[in-house]
Amino acid sequence: MRFKDYVWPHNPATYSITYQRKVAVHKVPFGRYCMQDLDLGNRVMRGEGEFAGAGAYDEFRKLAVVFYKKGPGLLVHPVWMAANAYFISLSLAQQPRPDYVKYTFEFWESFDGYGSFSVDQEAGGSTVSRGNSSVYYTVVKGDTLWGIANRYGVTLQSLIANNPQIKNPNLIYPGNQVKIR
Repeated sequence: MRFKDYVWPHNPATYSITYQRKVAVHKVPFGRYCMQDLDLGNRVMRGEGEFAGAGAYDEFRKLAVVFYKKGPGLLVHPVWMAANAYFISLSLAQQPRPDYVKYTFEFWESFDGYGSFSVDQEAGGSTVSRGNSSVYYTVVKGDTLWGIANRYGVTLQSLIANNPQIKNPNLIYPGNQVKIR
């Protein structure tokens, strides 16, 4: 697992994702109510892990330094889709020892950067090339199809349909050309 410039030495023991939907409830006459779907809310990623062995507490301190850095960053998990997220909480789950630290964490997904995404700045110099009316994106390290779809405002299903050359949608490599439209 990776967040910003920190890479976990091994993945946390547990990792859960909570999907939320925002709904407003309005009272109407005669004791009734109606509900209004305000669309999807943020995903919440929680987990717990442990650092063991010599320097375990030093590893926890490195993670704490990342927690204190402001702003969102790219959260990459080897199984779940990558997310632009804020590091919301980090706590010790027990009294730390030099050779063992148990901790919990929480990240909240943020969509605020997708609308103003600039390929050259955000994706480390990748390029978008246009051929006829088609738009292509060059994959860079850390990209996922889900993240690319969100950046360009297309569905993941349409991105997969536009790219039959990608046999496993969970596995793309830097340098691959992905057809957006």
